[in-house]
Amino acid sequence: MKNIFSFLTIAVVCSLVNAQVNVQYGVQNNFINESNVAIDLSGSFSNEAGAGPYQGKGVIIPSVDLVNFEFNITLADGVTFPTWFDGMIVYNNASGTTLTTGQRSSTPTVVTPGFYYFYNPTGSSTSSVQPGVWRVVGADTRVNIVDAETRTNTLINNSQVYTIRGTFTASGNSTAVNIPSPTGMTALYSITIYGTNTGMVYSRSLYSYTIGTTVGNAITGAPNMSTIYPAGTYNYVMEYIK
Repeated sequence: MKNIFSFLTIAVVCSLVNAQVNVQYGVQNNFINESNVAIDLSGSFSNEAGAGPYQGKGVIIPSVDLVNFEFNITLADGVTFPTWFDGMIVYNNASGTTLTTGQRSSTPTVVTPGFYYFYNPTGSSTSSVQPGVWRVVGADTRVNIVDAETRTNTLINNSQVYTIRGTFTASGNSTAVNIPSPTGMTALYSITIYGTNTGMVYSRSLYSYTIGTTVGNAITGAPNMSTIYPAGTYNYVMEYIK
């Protein structure tokens, strides 16, 4: 990580002297003083007239093994790194699942070679890297809910929200159905139930749920206004915390 710290040091120095530096030539660029640009790396371009085939320049992002990567928080004192590394970019060269012990994200993340950034928007308020998570640069952040426990992008009071999808069959004479309680579930966030073939959605605000070791009882509404599930097959999506 020494290279990225040197790179950031140059950017800070540029800002302090109220001028931009072209790193390739080491000269001051007065045309963009007081702009939002902290550092200018554009010394020359491959499309300039007469430029050679290797004229274009790029930036090499530090390459790290994110599976074993651990933050050094010695300088995370609220001044040097006040954001607690939120937004830091690296090139990951390893495949596997990130470790969670020590000064690492408490969220295990499956990683493959590519660019990642550290998402830690609450790090400055918690003075910790644990709330953060490594995310793929430019990746689709939508969560695909499947028939196995899936981690969402939602936290409730710093507790991770999980989700799972399943199916049940109703006989047409009950306001309650049995939906398994996922392992380790401590509280329900929501249940959405919808007809497999009809597309009918029952509002997720209508359900109460009994947490059990194996089976939970999902009931539509209050006893005096409950709705009977018509006979048929239904899908459900549960969101919960552990």
